[in-house]
Amino acid sequence: MSLPPDYLSYPYRSYGMDQDRYAWLPAPERGPLSGPAVSAMIVVPIEHHTLEPVGKPFKHPGAMQTPYPDLRHYTTRDYGNRVGVFRILDVLKAQGLKATVPINARQLSRLRPLIDAALADGHEIAAYGLSTDHIHWGGLDHAEEAAWVAETRARFVDAGLAPRAWLSPARQQSFRTLDLIAAEGFDICLDWEVDEVPVTFRTEAGPVTALPLLNELDDRTLLIDRRQTEDEWADQILAAANLLGEDPARFGARMFGFTLTPYVSGQPFRIAALRRVLAGLKAAGVRCATATELAA
Repeated sequence: MSLPPDYLSYPYRSYGMDQDRYAWLPAPERGPLSGPAVSAMIVVPIEHHTLEPVGKPFKHPGAMQTPYPDLRHYTTRDYGNRVGVFRILDVLKAQGLKATVPINARQLSRLRPLIDAALADGHEIAAYGLSTDHIHWGGLDHAEEAAWVAETRARFVDAGLAPRAWLSPARQQSFRTLDLIAAEGFDICLDWEVDEVPVTFRTEAGPVTALPLLNELDDRTLLIDRRQTEDEWADQILAAANLLGEDPARFGARMFGFTLTPYVSGQPFRIAALRRVLAGLKAAGVRCATATELAA
Protein backbone atom coordinates (compact mmCIF):
# COMPACT_ATOMS: atom_id res chain seq x y z
CA MET A 1 0.00 0.00 0.00
CA SER A 2 1.51 3.32 -1.07
CA LEU A 3 1.21 6.65 0.71
CA PRO A 4 -1.13 9.23 -0.79
CA PRO A 5 0.63 11.93 -2.85
CA ASP A 6 -0.08 14.65 -0.30
CA TYR A 7 1.19 12.69 2.72
CA LEU A 8 4.44 14.65 2.95
CA SER A 9 2.91 17.96 1.90
CA TYR A 10 2.88 20.52 4.70
CA PRO A 11 1.88 24.03 3.56
CA TYR A 12 3.15 25.70 6.73
CA ARG A 13 6.74 24.41 6.47
CA SER A 14 9.22 27.26 6.20
CA TYR A 15 12.57 28.44 7.49
CA GLY A 16 12.45 29.00 11.23
CA MET A 17 9.22 28.33 13.08
CA ASP A 18 6.82 27.24 10.31
CA GLN A 19 4.60 30.23 11.03
CA ASP A 20 4.62 33.97 10.47
CA ARG A 21 2.60 35.23 13.44
CA TYR A 22 5.62 36.79 15.14
CA ALA A 23 9.28 37.34 14.39
CA TRP A 24 11.91 34.99 15.75
CA LEU A 25 14.22 36.81 18.13
CA PRO A 26 16.43 35.26 20.84
CA ALA A 27 16.12 36.85 24.27
CA PRO A 28 19.69 38.27 24.47
CA GLU A 29 19.15 40.23 21.24
CA ARG A 30 16.06 42.19 22.24
CA GLY A 31 16.14 45.39 24.22
CA PRO A 32 15.13 45.14 27.89
CA LEU A 33 11.55 46.10 28.69
CA SER A 34 10.89 48.77 31.30
CA GLY A 35 8.69 48.12 34.30
CA PRO A 36 8.73 45.98 37.45
CA ALA A 37 11.46 43.33 37.33
CA VAL A 38 8.98 40.45 37.55
CA SER A 39 5.23 40.30 36.96
CA ALA A 40 2.92 37.34 37.45
CA MET A 41 -0.43 36.62 35.83
CA ILE A 42 -2.63 34.45 38.04
CA VAL A 43 -5.27 32.65 35.98
CA VAL A 44 -8.31 31.03 37.59
CA PRO A 45 -10.07 29.05 34.81
CA ILE A 46 -13.79 28.40 35.21
CA GLU A 47 -14.78 25.42 33.09
CA HIS A 48 -17.70 23.04 32.96
CA HIS A 49 -17.17 19.36 32.14
CA THR A 50 -20.21 17.46 30.90
CA LEU A 51 -21.07 13.89 31.85
CA GLU A 52 -20.91 12.88 28.17
CA PRO A 53 -18.07 14.83 26.52
CA VAL A 54 -17.96 14.74 22.73
CA GLY A 55 -14.20 14.27 22.87
CA LYS A 56 -13.47 15.59 19.36
CA PRO A 57 -10.64 15.76 18.44
CA PHE A 58 -9.72 14.78 22.02
CA LYS A 59 -11.14 15.10 25.51
CA HIS A 60 -10.45 18.35 27.31
CA PRO A 61 -7.99 17.99 30.23
CA GLY A 62 -10.13 17.31 33.28
CA ALA A 63 -12.90 15.61 31.29
CA MET A 64 -14.75 12.57 32.55
CA GLN A 65 -12.61 9.43 32.76
CA THR A 66 -14.72 6.43 33.75
CA PRO A 67 -17.82 4.96 32.02
CA TYR A 68 -21.01 7.02 32.03
CA PRO A 69 -22.08 8.41 34.41
CA ASP A 70 -18.72 9.38 35.88
CA LEU A 71 -20.24 11.10 38.87
CA ARG A 72 -17.06 11.02 40.95
CA HIS A 73 -15.11 13.26 38.59
CA TYR A 74 -18.17 15.29 37.62
CA THR A 75 -18.96 16.25 41.19
CA THR A 76 -15.32 17.09 41.90
CA ARG A 77 -15.36 19.60 39.03
CA ASP A 78 -18.68 20.97 40.26
CA TYR A 79 -17.18 21.32 43.74
CA GLY A 80 -14.49 23.52 42.23
CA ASN A 81 -16.99 25.96 40.74
CA ARG A 82 -19.27 26.16 43.78
CA VAL A 83 -16.76 25.87 46.66
CA GLY A 84 -13.11 25.79 45.65
CA VAL A 85 -13.11 28.92 43.52
CA PHE A 86 -14.52 31.05 46.34
CA ARG A 87 -11.80 29.75 48.63
CA ILE A 88 -9.20 30.83 46.04
CA LEU A 89 -10.84 34.26 45.78
CA ASP A 90 -10.64 34.61 49.55
CA VAL A 91 -6.90 33.85 49.56
CA LEU A 92 -6.30 36.32 46.72
CA LYS A 93 -8.29 38.99 48.54
CA ALA A 94 -6.34 38.45 51.74
CA GLN A 95 -3.14 39.24 49.85
CA GLY A 96 -4.68 42.07 47.84
CA LEU A 97 -3.86 40.35 44.53
CA LYS A 98 -5.80 40.38 41.27
CA ALA A 99 -6.31 37.47 38.89
CA THR A 100 -7.63 36.82 35.39
CA VAL A 101 -10.72 34.60 35.36
CA PRO A 102 -11.52 32.92 32.01
CA ILE A 103 -15.05 31.50 31.83
CA ASN A 104 -16.71 29.17 29.30
CA ALA A 105 -19.29 31.35 27.54
CA ARG A 106 -22.08 28.81 27.84
CA GLN A 107 -21.74 28.91 31.63
CA LEU A 108 -22.18 32.67 32.01
CA SER A 109 -25.90 32.56 32.73
CA ARG A 110 -25.34 30.01 35.51
CA LEU A 111 -22.43 31.72 37.22
CA ARG A 112 -23.58 35.27 37.95
CA PRO A 113 -22.77 35.11 41.70
CA LEU A 114 -19.23 34.00 40.88
CA ILE A 115 -18.83 36.68 38.19
CA ASP A 116 -20.06 39.38 40.55
CA ALA A 117 -17.74 38.19 43.32
CA ALA A 118 -14.72 38.22 40.98
CA LEU A 119 -15.55 41.68 39.63
CA ALA A 120 -16.13 43.08 43.12
CA ASP A 121 -12.58 42.06 44.06
CA GLY A 122 -11.07 43.68 40.96
CA HIS A 123 -10.39 40.52 38.98
CA GLU A 124 -10.58 40.48 35.18
CA ILE A 125 -13.09 38.28 33.35
CA ALA A 126 -11.75 36.62 30.19
CA ALA A 127 -13.34 34.45 27.51
CA TYR A 128 -12.66 30.72 27.69
CA GLY A 129 -14.30 29.72 24.41
CA LEU A 130 -17.80 28.30 24.28
CA SER A 131 -17.30 25.18 26.39
CA THR A 132 -14.88 22.35 27.06
CA ASP A 133 -16.60 20.45 24.24
CA HIS A 134 -15.79 23.16 21.67
CA ILE A 135 -12.11 22.55 21.00
CA HIS A 136 -10.48 24.45 18.14
CA TRP A 137 -8.28 22.40 15.82
CA GLY A 138 -7.01 22.20 12.24
CA GLY A 139 -9.76 19.88 11.02
CA LEU A 140 -12.58 22.16 12.17
CA ASP A 141 -14.68 23.75 9.44
CA HIS A 142 -13.79 27.43 9.07
CA ALA A 143 -17.40 28.66 9.16
CA GLU A 144 -18.15 26.53 12.21
CA GLU A 145 -15.13 27.84 14.08
CA ALA A 146 -16.04 31.44 13.18
CA ALA A 147 -19.56 30.81 14.49
CA TRP A 148 -18.15 29.48 17.78
CA VAL A 149 -16.06 32.60 18.33
CA ALA A 150 -18.95 34.89 17.36
CA GLU A 151 -21.30 33.09 19.76
CA THR A 152 -18.72 33.40 22.52
CA ARG A 153 -18.55 37.16 22.04
CA ALA A 154 -22.35 37.44 21.84
CA ARG A 155 -22.87 35.54 25.08
CA PHE A 156 -20.45 37.82 26.91
CA VAL A 157 -22.20 40.86 25.50
CA ASP A 158 -25.53 39.46 26.70
CA ALA A 159 -23.99 39.08 30.15
CA GLY A 160 -22.90 42.73 30.13
CA LEU A 161 -19.21 41.83 29.81
CA ALA A 162 -16.62 42.94 27.26
CA PRO A 163 -13.50 40.83 27.77
CA ARG A 164 -10.36 41.53 25.77
CA ALA A 165 -8.49 38.37 26.78
CA TRP A 166 -9.08 34.96 25.19
CA LEU A 167 -8.14 31.47 26.38
CA SER A 168 -9.01 28.59 24.07
CA PRO A 169 -10.55 25.42 25.53
CA ALA A 170 -7.67 23.02 26.19
CA ARG A 171 -5.43 25.88 24.98
CA GLN A 172 -5.83 24.38 21.51
CA GLN A 173 -6.04 26.42 18.30
CA SER A 174 -6.43 25.97 14.57
CA PHE A 175 -4.31 27.97 12.13
CA ARG A 176 -7.26 30.41 11.88
CA THR A 177 -8.16 30.91 15.55
CA LEU A 178 -6.05 34.03 16.07
CA ASP A 179 -7.62 35.75 13.05
CA LEU A 180 -11.10 34.86 14.24
CA ILE A 181 -10.70 36.03 17.83
CA ALA A 182 -9.09 39.28 16.67
CA ALA A 183 -12.04 39.90 14.36
CA GLU A 184 -14.36 39.59 17.39
CA GLY A 185 -12.40 42.11 19.45
CA PHE A 186 -10.16 39.81 21.51
CA ASP A 187 -6.68 41.36 21.36
CA ILE A 188 -5.02 39.38 24.16
CA CYS A 189 -4.39 35.62 23.98
CA LEU A 190 -3.33 33.24 26.76
CA ASP A 191 -2.80 30.11 24.65
CA TRP A 192 0.83 30.55 23.62
CA GLU A 193 3.91 30.63 25.86
CA VAL A 194 6.68 31.62 23.47
CA ASP A 195 8.59 33.98 25.77
CA GLU A 196 8.87 35.62 29.17
CA VAL A 197 7.54 38.95 27.87
CA PRO A 198 4.37 39.89 25.99
CA VAL A 199 4.74 39.14 22.26
CA THR A 200 2.77 40.84 19.51
CA PHE A 201 1.19 38.41 17.03
CA ARG A 202 0.08 39.37 13.54
CA THR A 203 -3.47 38.54 12.47
CA GLU A 204 -5.74 39.48 9.59
CA ALA A 205 -7.75 41.71 11.96
CA GLY A 206 -4.89 43.48 13.73
CA PRO A 207 -2.33 42.69 16.43
CA VAL A 208 -2.97 40.27 19.29
CA THR A 209 -0.77 40.30 22.39
CA ALA A 210 0.28 36.87 23.61
CA LEU A 211 0.99 36.58 27.33
CA PRO A 212 2.97 33.60 28.66
CA LEU A 213 0.79 31.25 30.68
CA LEU A 214 3.15 28.42 31.61
CA ASN A 215 1.91 24.87 31.29
CA GLU A 216 4.98 23.82 33.27
CA LEU A 217 3.53 25.64 36.30
CA ASP A 218 -0.08 24.54 35.76
CA ASP A 219 -1.48 23.22 39.03
CA ARG A 220 -3.41 20.41 37.41
CA THR A 221 -0.39 19.31 35.37
CA LEU A 222 1.96 19.27 38.35
CA LEU A 223 -0.31 18.14 41.16
CA ILE A 224 -2.60 15.72 39.32
CA ASP A 225 -0.81 14.49 36.20
CA ARG A 226 2.75 14.46 37.59
CA ARG A 227 1.66 13.78 41.17
CA GLN A 228 4.02 16.29 42.72
CA THR A 229 3.54 17.45 46.28
CA GLU A 230 1.99 20.79 47.14
CA ASP A 231 5.34 21.96 48.53
CA GLU A 232 7.09 21.10 45.26
CA TRP A 233 4.46 23.01 43.29
CA ALA A 234 4.79 26.07 45.53
CA ASP A 235 8.58 25.92 45.42
CA GLN A 236 8.57 25.83 41.61
CA ILE A 237 6.40 28.94 41.27
CA LEU A 238 8.54 30.87 43.72
CA ALA A 239 11.74 29.60 42.07
CA ALA A 240 10.48 30.86 38.71
CA ALA A 241 9.80 34.29 40.17
CA ASN A 242 13.22 34.44 41.81
CA LEU A 243 15.10 33.44 38.67
CA LEU A 244 13.23 35.88 36.45
CA GLY A 245 14.20 38.63 38.85
CA GLU A 246 17.89 38.03 38.21
CA ASP A 247 19.95 40.13 35.78
CA PRO A 248 17.35 42.90 35.22
CA ALA A 249 19.97 45.12 33.57
CA ARG A 250 20.31 42.59 30.76
CA PHE A 251 16.74 41.39 30.29
CA GLY A 252 14.61 44.10 31.88
CA ALA A 253 11.07 43.33 32.97
CA ARG A 254 9.87 39.75 32.59
CA MET A 255 6.68 37.91 33.42
CA PHE A 256 5.09 34.51 33.78
CA GLY A 257 1.61 33.13 34.30
CA PHE A 258 0.27 30.16 36.22
CA THR A 259 -3.15 28.63 36.82
CA LEU A 260 -5.19 28.00 39.95
CA THR A 261 -7.77 25.43 38.88
CA PRO A 262 -10.72 25.59 41.33
CA TYR A 263 -11.13 21.82 41.80
CA VAL A 264 -7.35 21.45 42.26
CA SER A 265 -5.95 24.47 44.12
CA GLY A 266 -9.28 25.11 45.81
CA GLN A 267 -9.11 21.91 47.85
CA PRO A 268 -8.82 22.65 51.58
CA PHE A 269 -5.60 20.68 52.05
CA ARG A 270 -3.87 22.76 49.35
CA ILE A 271 -4.75 26.21 50.69
CA ALA A 272 -1.69 26.38 52.95
CA ALA A 273 0.54 25.92 49.89
CA LEU A 274 -1.47 28.50 47.95
CA ARG A 275 -1.14 30.99 50.78
CA ARG A 276 2.62 30.41 50.78
CA VAL A 277 2.82 30.98 47.03
CA LEU A 278 0.89 34.25 47.08
CA ALA A 279 2.60 35.58 50.20
CA GLY A 280 5.97 34.66 48.72
CA LEU A 281 5.28 36.47 45.47
CA LYS A 282 4.15 39.56 47.33
CA ALA A 283 7.16 39.49 49.66
CA ALA A 284 9.49 39.20 46.66
CA GLY A 285 8.01 42.34 45.11
CA VAL A 286 6.43 40.49 42.19
CA ARG A 287 3.72 42.52 40.51
CA CYS A 288 0.59 40.36 40.21
CA ALA A 289 -1.62 41.92 37.56
CA THR A 290 -4.45 41.06 35.20
CA ALA A 291 -3.99 40.16 31.54
CA THR A 292 -5.09 43.59 30.33
CA GLU A 293 -2.73 45.35 32.72
CA LEU A 294 0.19 43.21 31.65
CA ALA A 295 -0.55 43.60 27.95
CA ALA A 296 -0.41 47.37 28.43
